[in-house]
Amino acid sequence: VLVTGGAVRLGLALVERLAAEGCAVVIHCHRSRQEANQLAAELRARGTAAAVVTGALSSQAACERVIRTAHRAHGRLDILINSAAVFNKQTLGAITAQNLLGEFWPNLFAPVLLTQAFAATTRRGQVINILDRRITSHDATCIPYLLSKKALAAFTEVAALALAPRIRVNAVAPGPVLPPPGKGVRYLRDHAGRLPLGRAPGVADVADAVVALLHSRSTTGQILFVDGGQHLLGNGV
Repeated sequence: VLVTGGAVRLGLALVERLAAEGCAVVIHCHRSRQEANQLAAELRARGTAAAVVTGALSSQAACERVIRTAHRAHGRLDILINSAAVFNKQTLGAITAQNLLGEFWPNLFAPVLLTQAFAATTRRGQVINILDRRITSHDATCIPYLLSKKALAAFTEVAALALAPRIRVNAVAPGPVLPPPGKGVRYLRDHAGRLPLGRAPGVADVADAVVALLHSRSTTGQILFVDGGQHLLGNGV
């Protein structure tokens, strides 16, 4: 399994859970190289086959290189988890072409190109895209991010059809599972918004959803929300 953005935050939790499930893992990172190498060393000490691939997902050639390197690491590649993402708050008046591309490359273009390269090198496999429960709402405070994730949700369905029956493509859309970098648990609790289930999801819940989709052999083109029910509220969170 290759997990992009797998050295920190949600990606880290997914790598650890998939390793616990018995997967040999490839941890992709860009700037978090020290964290990725430390995580790989810890996993190897526990008996898990773990490798690291580095680089910005900012061109088609870069995405193809990541897939080739991940394939070589363990001699095969069965699962791609598109977890790497960028989030910035940008209103309509603040948008520039540069910051549009800055969000669309990691959040949309890279997952599309990685999936393309994965499908070209893998006979049978699975892709899981990490989305955001915001895809059911219209959050005007983060327009480039929101548009990129909505487009990735649409790609999940299109790719599921295009790649069937060889490759299943699904997605998980988390709610407020982690505070922003530099913020603590209290910040998350105070800013999580309305939760119909009365509790915020955690990274373990997202990992559970990923594993459930991996095991669900008749499921493709699905988006599984892990958000305490927030997606049901639209803009009313």
